[in-house]
Amino acid sequence: MYSALFRQVRPKLLVNNTLRTCLISRMEASSKSYVGGAPEASADSSEVGGAQLIAEALKKQGIEYVFGVVGIPIIEVAFATQQAQIKFIGMRNEQSASYAASAIGYLTGKPAVCLTVSGPGLIHALGGMANAQVNKWPMIVMSGSSDQPQESMGAFQEFPQVEAARLCSKYAARIATLDRVPFFVEKAVRSSIYSPSGVSYLDIPGELVTSFINTNQVEQVPKYLPPPKPAASRESVQEFMNLLQQSQKPLVIVGKGCSYGVAEQEAKKFIEQYNLPFLATPMGKGTLDDRHPLSVGAARSTALGGADCIILLGARLNWMLHFGKSPRFDPNVKLIQIDTDTRELHNNVQSALAIQADLQTVLKQFVENDTKWKYDGATPWWNLLKKKLDANKQRSDALIRSKESSMLNYYSAFDTIQSIIPQDAIIVSEGANTMDIGRTMLLNSKARHRLDAGTFGTMGVGPGFAIAAAVYCQDHEPGKRVICVEGDSAFGFSALEFETAARYNLPIIFIIINNGGIYAGVDAESFQDMTRQDATLNLPPTSLMQANYERIAEAFGCQGYLARSIDEVKKSVQSALAEKTRPSIINVFIEPSSGRVQQEHGWLTRSKM
Repeated sequence: MYSALFRQVRPKLLVNNTLRTCLISRMEASSKSYVGGAPEASADSSEVGGAQLIAEALKKQGIEYVFGVVGIPIIEVAFATQQAQIKFIGMRNEQSASYAASAIGYLTGKPAVCLTVSGPGLIHALGGMANAQVNKWPMIVMSGSSDQPQESMGAFQEFPQVEAARLCSKYAARIATLDRVPFFVEKAVRSSIYSPSGVSYLDIPGELVTSFINTNQVEQVPKYLPPPKPAASRESVQEFMNLLQQSQKPLVIVGKGCSYGVAEQEAKKFIEQYNLPFLATPMGKGTLDDRHPLSVGAARSTALGGADCIILLGARLNWMLHFGKSPRFDPNVKLIQIDTDTRELHNNVQSALAIQADLQTVLKQFVENDTKWKYDGATPWWNLLKKKLDANKQRSDALIRSKESSMLNYYSAFDTIQSIIPQDAIIVSEGANTMDIGRTMLLNSKARHRLDAGTFGTMGVGPGFAIAAAVYCQDHEPGKRVICVEGDSAFGFSALEFETAARYNLPIIFIIINNGGIYAGVDAESFQDMTRQDATLNLPPTSLMQANYERIAEAFGCQGYLARSIDEVKKSVQSALAEKTRPSIINVFIEPSSGRVQQEHGWLTRSKM
């Protein structure tokens, strides 16, 4: 089996003695005995090995990508996926692998696979599983597990994996026999895609990977069918139009669900046809261009607090929208919710109208309605929003031009970056202030072109997301750039995934906004003073070293840049964009005490205790 894999999958692959010894020992421990080392092929052409059967089942269900960290007992599965023409991307940590696989789910609407070893490998992936499950992104996690005959005997990395995975998934099962592999794979893929999308987990006992079965005994399962796209009832459409036309101060909130539902064209037609002000949630950005004249995202607090009718397009009334409650929302606001997931309807606040429907389908219904009504662009509501937009722009412009420090601040750095990067770039963003300020300063023009900490507020996702986006772009949108904007703290979670990007020749531009801290750092002189004594008692818990992260790039034969001024940021970004095949790091030093402009409300709505 292994000689065939080496010959067929990688004709020019040079396998070192250590790897060959490892694979031969695995082969000898498998359930089928061999004579004279690795066979060229199975003696019975009607037999198929477990690893090959798993890979072929994934291929049949449309899986394109597998991200993972190989080892016992799943290394054979990784080889087999490549033989089945499924792309395998080896990551440096299972957590990053799970983030990458989940990002493919969001970008494409169909899952990728995160492949892990047993025990600790799965545990490392649980963070990405939870993140995907909360964000409702399709993903498959497949983990090797200890051999079934050794269960409860203290086997290598034995762990109750299905039970552990169940909390972070919508479907979890162990494949107990080879004949059922296609059944479990189809169910896992279908379950991950059907609404609400989420995570499916499949547990693979180690002995199954190297066992064989006659193909006549394998259950044949067809490819899953696409999920249904429910429409709104005629009565719901009419009630919707009545509520909209009665509104004096309407607002549309374009959520991540609208972007994931590929409803950007329908949303644009709907909003423009009725001349409605709109704002986007962080990952709803780009569903309509952030520069669209009807966008009021820069006047978010005024829009949310003043609207008397809010239409939620795939947006949840969770912490990101302050639960729909006062004082961030008018207590008498009429909410119209449109979502595929019934669990979100009437959640936290009872809506005036709740519609369970596919966003593409229902927005077409609204656009095709025979009404001639259109919201007047000269109303006091529009005038108030435009006034607030102008005032906030003036405030941001003042911060961009600020001379309070000789160092850059967030606003001057982001303004320079925004002026150079392509409008259609995929922007990955994480960090505290880096992500929050970047959301308003770094603009998106296309749907599914912003990836960030999301509903779960997960830090460490950036490099994994960026690698997934770059791999996807190589295959489906060559030439499109991926810009990964990281706070220095966030970058630290998964910094060595830069090697993964270099290994696969992914031209990601990693831009680190480096203030030497979490939220805020301390200046260099104060840092030195605090570390002369006991740093564990003197350094603030938020402090980090304002380090030369750009040197990481040099370790992998790539280009790193240190930028301390607007001119250096410009030159660095331009130079990085000129590199088409290799990743780069731009380390932007900013004032350690730099922060956000004062907000009307705190970013996090807290309970009144």
